[in-house]
Amino acid sequence: MSRGSDVAPGTLLLATAELIDPNFAHTVILLLDVDDEGVLGVVLNRPSPVPVAEVLEPRGALCAEPEVLFHGGPVSPDGALAVALLSDADDVPVGFRTVVGRLGILDLDTPVELVDGGLGGVRVYAGYAGWGADQLQGEIAEGSWYVVAGETADAFRADTTSLWRDVLRRQPGQLAWHVTRPLDPETN
Repeated sequence: MSRGSDVAPGTLLLATAELIDPNFAHTVILLLDVDDEGVLGVVLNRPSPVPVAEVLEPRGALCAEPEVLFHGGPVSPDGALAVALLSDADDVPVGFRTVVGRLGILDLDTPVELVDGGLGGVRVYAGYAGWGADQLQGEIAEGSWYVVAGETADAFRADTTSLWRDVLRRQPGQLAWHVTRPLDPETN
C-alpha cells in the first residue's frame, strides 16, 4: 500500500472500507493540485443525470461520454471545474493548465473556439474534494485512503461503475486483494 508521501498531482485516492463518509464511500479521486496549503481533487466515479449542455451550453460538445456533470466533491458544489486531455502535448491551448502529462485543468471561461480541436476530451465536475495542509496525510495514516498511481484513461471512462474495483484490481501485490473484501467486514 502506498504511503501519504506518494500524494502528487495525477495520483488517485481510493476510499477504503473504513471510510464511511457518504461523500466519499467507494470513490476514486483524481488529485489535481497538491501543495503546502492543501490538496484538491475530483471524484471520478459519481456521474449526475444532468447534461453539461443544460448548464454550460457551448461546452457540452467538448465533453467526453457521458456528456453529464459529475459530482466532483462536497466543496463548492455550485461551482464547476473541468478536467481536460490535450490532443497534442506540444500544442497547449489558452486556458489549459497541465496537471500531469497531457492531463490538466481547463478554465471554463475560455471561449470554446480557442480550445476546440486542441482537446481530446473534457469532463466537468460540480464541486471538488479538498483537504487542508496535513489533513489528507492524517486520513491516509488512519487507513481511509489507498494512494495509487493514476492512468489518464481513468479520468475519461465512459462507464465509471466499476472504476474503483478496476483500479484496485490492477495494483501490485496484496493491495489488489482488497477488491474482494466485503463492504462490512463484520458480515464475512
